[in-house]
Formats: sequence, C-alpha cells, structure tokens
Amino acid sequence: MALLIKNADIVNSDTRYTADILCEGERITRIDKDITPPSGAEVIDATGKHVFPGFIDPHTHIYLPFMGTYSKDNYETGTKAALVGGTTTIFEMVCPSRDMSPADGFATWQAQAEGKACCDYTFHMGVTRFDADSAKQLRDIVKQGVGSFKIFLAYKGAFGVDDTELWETLKLAKELGVIVTAHCENETLVAQLQKELLASGHTGPEAHHDSRPPRVEAEGVHHLMSFAAMTGTHTYIVHLSCLEALREAIAARERGVNVFVETLIQYLVLDKTYAEKPDFEGAKFVMSPPLRDVSNQNILWDALASGLVNTVGTDHAPFDFKDQKPMGKDDFTKIPNGIPSIEDRINLLYTHGVKKGRLTLQQLVAVASTNAAKIFDLYPRKGVIQPGADADLVVYDPSYRGKLSVKNQTQNVDYNAFEGWEIEGRPSIVTVRGAVAVRDGKFVGKVGRGRFLKRQPSHF
Repeated sequence: MALLIKNADIVNSDTRYTADILCEGERITRIDKDITPPSGAEVIDATGKHVFPGFIDPHTHIYLPFMGTYSKDNYETGTKAALVGGTTTIFEMVCPSRDMSPADGFATWQAQAEGKACCDYTFHMGVTRFDADSAKQLRDIVKQGVGSFKIFLAYKGAFGVDDTELWETLKLAKELGVIVTAHCENETLVAQLQKELLASGHTGPEAHHDSRPPRVEAEGVHHLMSFAAMTGTHTYIVHLSCLEALREAIAARERGVNVFVETLIQYLVLDKTYAEKPDFEGAKFVMSPPLRDVSNQNILWDALASGLVNTVGTDHAPFDFKDQKPMGKDDFTKIPNGIPSIEDRINLLYTHGVKKGRLTLQQLVAVASTNAAKIFDLYPRKGVIQPGADADLVVYDPSYRGKLSVKNQTQNVDYNAFEGWEIEGRPSIVTVRGAVAVRDGKFVGKVGRGRFLKRQPSHF
C-alpha cells in the first residue's frame, strides 16, 4: 500500500524544506507540493512535525555473550526498542570468542536476527583472531555483504587481538576495501591497573574508571593510528569518550590517516559520578571505556557540531541490574559491561542537543543517520529523504513531553539508565521501507520484517 506524508518539514543533513513525500514499493518515489494521494494510500498529516530520514545506530549489541552471561535483549525486543526510538537501521557487532571461527560467528549472529528483526540490520564482523583459516573465512563473509570489521584492543584472551593479528587484519581490510572499526584501549595497562586496584581493596564499581583512565583510551587510539598509518587502512574509532583520545584521533587525521570517530549518547549526558553511586547502584553505569569527568561533555558536543566526531551510537548492551551486574559484586572486573540506550538515543540527542542549541536539526540528522550511511556504504539507500531512497521515515513531534522510565520502555532490561529524565519530543510515526512500524510510541509493525542489508565495500 502506498503511503503519503503531507506537509512534511523535511530535514536532511544539508537541507530543510516543506513538501509531501510519496512512498510506494518500499521506496520514496516522489517529493513535491500538494501530491494527490493514490487510490488506497494511507495519508499522514505531518503539520507541525519534523520528518527525518530513519536514524541509524552504528554500534549495537543485541545478542552478546559476555563475561559469562548474555545480553538481555533479543532481535525482537531490541529492534522494537530501536524503532520506538526512531532508529530504523542497526549495525550489530558480531563478536565471536577466540575459540569460535569467523564463519561460525557470522552464522550464529545471522540466525539470531533472521525472522526476528523488526528493523533493517547489518553487521560489523568481529575479528578476534587472525590466521590463514580465519582470513579465508573473512574474505567469504565480505563477499556475502559485510563491508566492515570490528577489532578489540582490549579484553585480552577473550575478544582482543595481538599486534601481529592487528597488522594482518588491517592489511586484509585494505586489500578488500573494508573499513575497520576498533575498540581502543591498552589491554596491558588495563590488566595491570585492575590487579593493583583489587590488591589495594578497591573492589566496587567506582574503581572501574581508574582501571581504564583517559590515558589508557588515548594510548589505544594512538596505537591503532600508528598501524593505520602504516597500512593505509580506513578506520573508525568506536565509543570515543574523552578529550585525550580525541586529540590522538585528530592528530592522526591531520597526518593523513583515514579515521572516523564515533561517540555515544551516554558520554554526552552522563558522567563518572553515576558509576560512583552507593550500594552498588553504580554498576548500572559500568561500561568500557568508562563514563568520564563531566568536563568532557561540552568537548564532545562541540566536536560533533564541528564535524571532528562523525557519529553518535549507543553500544547498546543490556544486562539486568538485579541478576547480572552482581556477578561483579565483590570484584568490579567481573561486572558485565554495558548500558541500555537504543530506545533513548534520539530523544536524548534532540532534548539535550537540538533544544539546548548544541546541534541544529540538520546536524542531528548528520550524526545520527547520514554520516553512518555514508561511512558504511548504505548511502543514498539509507540516511536521506530523496526519491529512490528506502522509505525509512521518522515523523517527529517536537511538542511531546514525557519522562524516560523502565516502566514504559520496550528494551528488555530491568532498569533505565536515564530513569525519570524529561524529554522534549519523540517519534510519533516511524516507517521501515514504507510500512508504519511505530505509532505514538508503540510498535505496530511486523516482527521479522527487518532485512539484512548487504553492503559493497568502497574504501580503498
């Protein structure tokens, strides 16, 4: 069935204008004034609302075996939550252990998503070991439509790669035109600091930050940038949290290194005092890299507005506070790392970014949709409202007022990191390829309609 959105305040990353949007056969077919609706078309009046291209989360963990447990969402609950929050495409991190082959890892994550995903999805393929067999399998995975790798310069013995594996992964990526996304820390420094903190009796979640201070993250970025400069590989730093790491990325970019930078919504609005809450409450906010000093927030907002930081993701990794976070009750190194935020990213960006004058509407679209589409080979199919693009649309109501709470969230986790926070604005209609998936904060779409997005690597 055709869909016509009337009187749309169309906001792209570089334009803003008012027109009608006609969607047919899953695509946007026409944008014009006063379009007459085709017979049988659903008509939505967007007067007084913004219409954005569907938002893209470049960094999620819907399915994640981690630290002896599993993230709480599955592809049904997680992608429903994404859609309710205005995200119509997710990039999931495939994270096989070192004992699992890349082929088995890819097949495992595909099986988790197929028939359950409610929004479109694609993968960053985790490279957690590198040898002749894994290289062959990675080549095949790229042929199947995965245009990006993920590496960890952390989690030694689990996901982390050594320097030889880092070199070989970057060389293969360069050959294939694949971009490499990277978790940047120094695993040796982390391990030593953890050991010393525990030995001195610092066992609670508040010690997590000091085991991974800003210099440790900055060293990880510097290390990656050295290897990227030597190989010429395009790289993408995930979840950058602080000034020290940003300086290393900018310096490398100025030297000609091909590097993009992502930050997370939580680094823009939360700070390390949340992880210092008493009675183990701080465990809700344990993630890696950790939440930083509040002084980093304005630095990251400014970097987004200026283009130094390219994207805002979530690193969505939901673990229950009651039954999973206490795995590290007496040892902060065993607290499952992660925070639920896939549902709240856009509303927080709008409330704390646009409404506070830190971002324009167009910049919101750039950092939360268009830039990710361009970096990861989905543009112009995704990330823009124009004829020929997928009809992923977010009709956003700026007059809405509400509060975030575990009581009304879609995410399958027992707390909300932003409990009680007020928001200004939310999606009133969300479409995936022309079909309405969300109305007034409720999922109304079809489970399993989400499609795996094959990408053709274009970074050389």
